[in-house]
Formats: sequence, C-alpha cells, structure tokens
Amino acid sequence: MALRLVSDFDLRKDVLPWLRAQRVASAAAGARGGGPGVLENNYESLRILNVERNGNVIYTYKDNKGNVFFGLYDSQTRQNEHLYTFEKDLHVVSCSVNSDRTLLAASLVHSTKEGRKNELQPGSKCLTLLVEIHPVNNVKVLKAVDSYIWVQFLYPHVESHPLPENHLLLVSEEKYIEKFHIQVIQEDGSRVVIKDSGHLPRERVAEDFVWAQWDMSEQRLYYIDLKKSRSILKCLQFSADEKFNLMFEAPLDITLSDSGFKLVNFGCDDLQDQENLSKHLTLCVFTNHTGHGKTFTAALGSVDSHVTKGLTFLNLDYYLAVYLPGHFFHLLNIQHPDLICHSLFLTGNSEVVDMLPHSPLQSLSGSLVLDWCSGKLYRALLNQSYLLQFLWNARLDCEKMAVLHCVLSCGGDRRFLEAKIIQWISENISACHSFDLIQEFIIASSYWSICPETSNMDKLLPYSSVLTWNTEIPGITLVTEEIALPFMKVHSFKGYWEKLNSNLEYVKYSKPHLHYNNSMVRREWHSLISEEKTGRRRSMVYVKNILDNATKVISNLEARNLEPRLTPLFQEEDNHQRLLMGLMVSELKDHLLRHLQGVEKKKIEQMVLDYVSKLLDLVCQIMETSWRKHSLHPCVPHLYASISCSLLSSSGRASAAEFKVFHIMTRILEATKSLFLPLPPGFHTLHTILGVHCLPLHNLLHYIDSGVLLLTETAVTRLMKDLDNTEKNEKLKFSIIVRLPPLIGQKICRLWDHPMSSNIISRNHVKRLLQNYKKKPPSSVIHKSSFSVEFLPLNYFVEILTDIECSNQALYAFEGHDNVDAKFVEEAALKHTMMLLGL
Repeated sequence: MALRLVSDFDLRKDVLPWLRAQRVASAAAGARGGGPGVLENNYESLRILNVERNGNVIYTYKDNKGNVFFGLYDSQTRQNEHLYTFEKDLHVVSCSVNSDRTLLAASLVHSTKEGRKNELQPGSKCLTLLVEIHPVNNVKVLKAVDSYIWVQFLYPHVESHPLPENHLLLVSEEKYIEKFHIQVIQEDGSRVVIKDSGHLPRERVAEDFVWAQWDMSEQRLYYIDLKKSRSILKCLQFSADEKFNLMFEAPLDITLSDSGFKLVNFGCDDLQDQENLSKHLTLCVFTNHTGHGKTFTAALGSVDSHVTKGLTFLNLDYYLAVYLPGHFFHLLNIQHPDLICHSLFLTGNSEVVDMLPHSPLQSLSGSLVLDWCSGKLYRALLNQSYLLQFLWNARLDCEKMAVLHCVLSCGGDRRFLEAKIIQWISENISACHSFDLIQEFIIASSYWSICPETSNMDKLLPYSSVLTWNTEIPGITLVTEEIALPFMKVHSFKGYWEKLNSNLEYVKYSKPHLHYNNSMVRREWHSLISEEKTGRRRSMVYVKNILDNATKVISNLEARNLEPRLTPLFQEEDNHQRLLMGLMVSELKDHLLRHLQGVEKKKIEQMVLDYVSKLLDLVCQIMETSWRKHSLHPCVPHLYASISCSLLSSSGRASAAEFKVFHIMTRILEATKSLFLPLPPGFHTLHTILGVHCLPLHNLLHYIDSGVLLLTETAVTRLMKDLDNTEKNEKLKFSIIVRLPPLIGQKICRLWDHPMSSNIISRNHVKRLLQNYKKKPPSSVIHKSSFSVEFLPLNYFVEILTDIECSNQALYAFEGHDNVDAKFVEEAALKHTMMLLGL
C-alpha cells in the first residue's frame, strides 16, 4: 500500500513477555505486592497512556485485584521499567514522566462497576497526583476536582544533564491550562525529592479555550479561543527554561461551539470515545507556510462501507495523509500545495484504501503514528516500491503527476529510483496529455536532489514544469481562499520560527519570481550566438569565464559517474551547449547569492554545479536507458557506414530500434527546448545522424527547417566525408549545405569535391568581392580566359573580378584557399553551365 507502517513498539510483543517474566519471578519469590504484580488473565487492561518527546512509552495495566501499575518502555534501550503502583481500583485519565524519570504525574478517577468505567461517581473527585519515583517516595495531590485533568511534563531540547526544575502542564476540562514549576533536590546520594512541595509555583497559561493540541516534538501548544464568535488560533512556544512565548495569533474561518471541548495529542483519548468524537470537529494543526486556505470536499468512495467516523490525519514531512477507512486516502502536498495535481487522491474500494488500518490513528512527533486500539506505535513512511508499481498502473494524468513527485520525495537510492522512473517514461512516453513526462521528471528530480539539503531552497528552484492545472479530478472539489496571515508576536526568531517568518514574508509580499527560470539565460545566449554569426564577440575574458563554468559542470558530472557510457556524448566541444550551461551556472549562482542568506558562497557554487550537472545527467540517463534497451552499438561510426551503403529515403533501412531511440531524443529535445535547458555536448550531432538514418529526405529537411534537428559542424562534416556522390546523396548534401550558416558553410564546402561545392564556393567568393565594389573605367588590358569559349558577359565579369583581386589582394584573399580566384570562378561557372545544358 502507499503508506508503509513500520512497527516501532507493540504492547503485546514488547511488554507482555516482560510482564509474564516478572509474574513468574514474583510467584517464585512468594511476593505479594511490590514489583509489577500479577496480571492473571487481565491482559485487556494493558494500554498505552502516553508517548513522551524522547519516544519513551508509558503504559498501565491492572491486576485481578484492580491495583493500577505504571510502566515505561525505553525506546533507546528497548527495556521495560516499573514506575509506580496504586493499590486502589482507579482509572487512569492521563500520565506523564519527566525527562529524568524522577517524577510521575497522573490523573485518576474512581472506577465504577456499573456503567462506563470512566464515569465519575456522584460526589467523587478526579485526583491529579505528583509522585517521587526515584526511588518511590512521597505523593503530592496537585488537584482534587470534579472535572477531568490531563497532565504533560515539558521536555527540554537539551537533555545532557538533570535539570533542577521541571515544568508540568495541567489541562482542565474547565477550559484552562496551568503550568507548575517543580524544583527537585538530591538527598542521601541519588534520592530525588521535591523541594518545598507544599508551595509549588504555578501560572495560568491559557483559559476559555475550546480546542487544544500539544506538539510534543517542538514543545508547542496550539489552542483556539472564541472572541466575539470568532475562532482565534494561538500558539505558545515553550523553551528549556521557565519561559514561554505567544508566537502568533491567526483567525480561522471555522465555526466552533463554546460548549465544546477537544484535546489532541494529550495522551490516550479514551475518555473522548468515538460517540463523543463524532459530536466535535476533527481538527489538527500541521505547520504550513503557504498563506492559503484550502477546502477539500471528497466524495465517499464506497456506499457499501459502514465506516463513517475516524478521519485520520498523519504528518509525513512533505505530505499530509488524510484517510477515512473504507472510503478514501489522500496525500496532500504541503511543500507545494498550490496545484491540486501535486496531491494524490485515492477513493473507493481500492487496494490502498482497504489495506490501511480501520481504527483511528494519532499522528505524533515526526513520522510516529499511534494506534491506541491495538497498542502499536508505528513509523509512517511512504511506500516507495508500491508507489512505483502504482505509477505503472495510473490511468489519470493527475495521478501520474502526483505519484511521480511522491516517489521522488522519498529519497533513498536515487540512482535506482531514477532508473525505474525512466523505464516507466520510456514505455509511456506518449500516454500523458496534460504535461510532458520528460520535462516534469527532469525538473522534479533535479529539485529533490538539491532542496532537502538546504533550507529555503524550495522557494528558489523550480519544483514543477506545470504552472496551472485546470483538469478536473474525479470526486474532489477544491476551493482556495486567501486567509489573513498570522500576526507574529515575537520579533526575534530562531530555527523553525525563522523559517516560518521567512515564508510568511514570502507570501505577504507575493514573490513567485523567486523561483529561478532561464529567461535571462535565453536572452544572453541568443545575444552571444548572434554576435558569433556576425563575426563580432564581446570581451574574450567574459566568454572564457562562461566556457570555464561549463568545463566545471562537465568535470563535476564525470566525477560522479565513473561507469563508461554507451552513448557517444561529450565527445565534441559543442560550444553552443557549453555557452548555455555556462550561462546557466552564472545566472543561477547570482540568483541564489541574492536570495539565500547565511550560506557560504563556496557551498552555493557547489550546489549550482550539482544542480546543472544533475540536469545533464538525467538526460544522459534517459539516453543510456534507451540505448541499452534497444541494443544499439555503443559507437556512432557504424551509423555513418550504414548511411553510406544506401540513401536515407529508401524505405525500411533504419531499424525499429533506431526509430525509437530517435523518437526519444526528439522528445528530450522538445522537453528541454521550452525550458531552455542545456543538453550534453554531442546530443545534436547524434540526433542529426539518427535523423539522417531514419527519415526520408523531405521529412529530414522539414525537421531541419523547423529547428527539431540542429546541423552541427561535426555532423555535417561526417556526412560530407562518408557519403558518396550518388545522385540522391548529392541532393542531400546540397540541401544541407544551403541551410548552414555562412561561416560553417564555407568550411564544409571545402570538404566536398564536387561541382556543386565549387559553385557555392564561387558564389561566396564573388559576393565577398563585390560587397564594396565601385565601378571604375575599363582597363585597357583584356585578360583572356584560359578556356577557348568566347562568352563576352562571362569574360567581362571575370575581368572585373581580376581587377578587384589585383588591387585588393591582401584584403580579399580567401582564407585557407589561395586557389579560389577569378579563374576558379570562371571554370566553375562554365562547368555549371555545361552541366545544366547536359554537355
């Protein structure tokens, strides 16, 4: 199933064997009382009371006489410890142990033999006790009231040494919260007692609230009070000392009754049973930074299921799992909640929904999940292997998008994970219509390879290639509303609060432009290429720095991938792609330096190299997978050799495998082109050679003219050298040459010993000579042609060219071709004319 619950603790497996062993030991010693007592057959009384911040589990059980025993399971040593015994038939409402295990706080009520056991007898009281347990000693009554009390010790973030003062929260059903300050001292060596137990200082923390939630991991208290019928969410942050701060207030657009009362994560909630729970709003707080209110309305997945209670929320780091047993399972993306397509919605009697526990689960600190009913503590994880399997079977585009991001967020062996996803993409390249699979994979995988390592990177790098989503998701209605941002009460922030405040500022000033894009790179790259075509180029130092960036990227990529490549990439300079990757390094580095505060410049530079290297590596991985799958030769010359055998326009020459690889490369090009991402040097050459091999001439030329195939100097040079001069090959060569930029065209023409090539060279030479020609008086000397043909227009034209060459020989000499002169032009013209006349 999508959610994997790994057992961290099980009452039946981790506690019962120890209890049985203690019972046997007690029976053998003839002991009565003391120790853990005798369970007999009263195993049903064993239940979890609380899970403390350090992961220790507090549990209770009764013997056949009704005596109440408290035990602790140490999550680090995996050992059990008996804490205390009440030799009375009481029912435990709440319990907590301080971090040093020297004090135990418990709230208890009298059990009834008739009716519900958690119901108070008329006139009876709820006792809240504080017990010294190192060793067991004095018991102090903190409260004796007619309402229920819940207790919770505060846990400092630093636990390296015993603290002289402990802090205990008391939450009353009368809608107030108090904090007790308890000082302890050591007597007689290791004995710990309460100092001045008759006068324990206390202070009122909150009052008149209708809902409260305890965040054990971060030691925060969230509560809601009603002011003039408005629900106000408040947050208190407790520190290691006696201080606590009201961090923020936020208005909520929900309706709560002032007669209600609900607690979340204050230990076991068996008093508020399922009947009572159904009368109150199921509400949990998970910290988020988006500044939007999102209301999801989900259709019940199955009309046959009778489970209508027990909506469960689970915190899974980047995701919030929401599920109603038998009806639906949702994974809400809380890292990037803007688009609904990034969240996964499963409904009905699907395998995922049916395999989850049907009892309500409680989300604790981190990824810990508690099933009170079974007495099991789980660590909830996204099931990466199941999600990969689900990816293959997903029908809807929104499911493919959501699962792709879920899988990548799981981490683990990223190389293996990416290989599995690429395999899926290769088989489903055309099966997605709402977004580009390759594009989304490249952006998302590059994001997840960098962002988890550094705070605030989630706002600076692109997360998805999709900016809007208008396709309906079956069974889900989403309403997004702007909400008032929390009013921060503290101005000095650290850790989580610093991050939250930064995100609130981000929302407040609406800064979507912080996400990096290649618009600046696009403009600068086109400018450099334009300068290159016109023969002008800005400072060589600037261009060298850009190309040096590209060299660093390629070196970084090669250092991380030591396996030999099958595809013939990175075997040529390809300055255009090097300029593109170098510019991207420069722009991305400047972008991060502007917005990423408190991170060393050297670290940012390395992150940029890693990010751009990752973009290229993902393209290489897709290529490698396709190359290996279709068993193509690891070297490219065989492609030229096979082209030389017969012309590309003949049907059936290219194999089906070569067609598929060419198609994948075309899709890669489409994906990277719109985002203006760099490609590995040699990609365009290989793509063109495969195109020549696979496409008929008219299709090939159409691909070239539309920019799908890019004629690199390397590819054209190989074609000119390796293809013979059959009529069809001549047509191909000429069609390619006339489409080349002038500078490259001149170089290529020299490699082709053919009248067409001579004609092109002659035209270029004449054009160059006549660019600044000014008519002069005719020369008295007539230069006779070496040919016997007397063609006066040609003779006159050659005479003009000869005069220009003589007067400007140094300026107009054809670089590298001293034999290109007026005589060469004359001979080329006559040969071309004779060829046209069929002579």
